[in-house]
Amino acid sequence: MKFCGMLDLKRIGNLGNLGNFTKIGKIGGAALLAFAASGISVPAFAADATADAGKDGRIRVQFVAFQQSVLSSELSAKIASMPFREGDTFRQGQTLVSFDCGLFRAQLNKAEASAEAARQTLKVDQRLAQLNSIGALDVELAASKVKETEAEAGAMRATVSKCVLPAPFTGRVAKLDAQAFEFVAPGKPLLEILDTRRLELQMIVPSKWLAWLKVGGHFTVKVDELEREYTARIVRVGARIDPVSQSISLAGEVEGAHPELLPGMSGAAAFKVDK
Repeated sequence: MKFCGMLDLKRIGNLGNLGNFTKIGKIGGAALLAFAASGISVPAFAADATADAGKDGRIRVQFVAFQQSVLSSELSAKIASMPFREGDTFRQGQTLVSFDCGLFRAQLNKAEASAEAARQTLKVDQRLAQLNSIGALDVELAASKVKETEAEAGAMRATVSKCVLPAPFTGRVAKLDAQAFEFVAPGKPLLEILDTRRLELQMIVPSKWLAWLKVGGHFTVKVDELEREYTARIVRVGARIDPVSQSISLAGEVEGAHPELLPGMSGAAAFKVDK
């Protein structure tokens, strides 16, 4: 057994911008010569990445939440309550935000009353038509009025249903962008949530590793913040190779439940392959 190669991403800074690495990462020897010939300064990390490739098989990785979302308001209303603070845990279906919807509920009651009145009018017109007191057009107009008022009532029910914002999944509050009693407009971000129960490891590896990398393959990752090592497996390989850096994105998942792991943690993954 031996390590297969190395791509040290630590030198390129924040792994939250892994996508940027594909623009400037591992540059081949010919590309470096072209830069030198043109008089353009070659970034030190690019040269280092080329020189280091193939030494110890360690790749910088970052933990990210499998599910995360920024929830926004769909109403123009005042926030009545936001019971959870940053870091709090919630369950799927629990109310994260509730709005003061007294006006919308009153409008719903009015729309439902109008719909009921239209239905009663239709019944009377149908009876009068049977007695030849009114024409068929009057009945059709009454029926159309019923559809119109029922549609208005349905629209108000949909609006009122947005007065409570439930949690789409079980997770934790990462950030609050609004506070209780603030008046918000539609589209205003309210809070950011994420699922810390399932985390992914994101990394970029040399494309030549595709010769032996397979979904389901195992590797180890040492987490910097905890100074502990975990066993992980590959769950997804990127769909496209970057032709400039000759690299491809990779996603992994730590095996087992580890509540101590959090999104944003980083570390080094070690891969081994039989030669």
